[in-house]
Amino acid sequence: MLDGPGVVAALKRQGVTHAIWIPDSELGTWEGAMTAPNGLQLVRVCREGEAFAVAAGLWLGGQRPIVIVQCTGFFEAGDALRNILHDMHIPLFLIVGVRSYYLHQEGKTADSCPVFTEPILQAWRVPYVVLDPRRHTADDLAQEYRRALDEKRAGAVLIAE
Repeated sequence: MLDGPGVVAALKRQGVTHAIWIPDSELGTWEGAMTAPNGLQLVRVCREGEAFAVAAGLWLGGQRPIVIVQCTGFFEAGDALRNILHDMHIPLFLIVGVRSYYLHQEGKTADSCPVFTEPILQAWRVPYVVLDPRRHTADDLAQEYRRALDEKRAGAVLIAE
């Protein structure tokens, strides 16, 4: 199960120091675990593009941040992502909530968020996996983070919602 306490514990075991985020939808349910005394250092930002800038600054300062946003915010942050990942070569890791993912798979929504999330990640050349919170665990997420870290590259986990 992908729940807040499990995700925080798994990321801390991997050495993640900060979570830069704008909580939304399902990811917002992790807030209690993030802000708990044994949680991650949580940095709230106003816009998703700002999340990438803050995370890049922390990374340059020797920290190990991750960016947590919903798919629509990920779309908004495209130029910041391009600059930081491809021009500055900072290997940030992203957790992106994909709202309406299940409804899209069933053909029961007009929400275009699930239609564009994966193609945009592919266009920006960000390796990713889709995790289903009903089947995957926080350890699966941590494994993807570790893989990106070991390969010294950016990476993303899409959380199906």
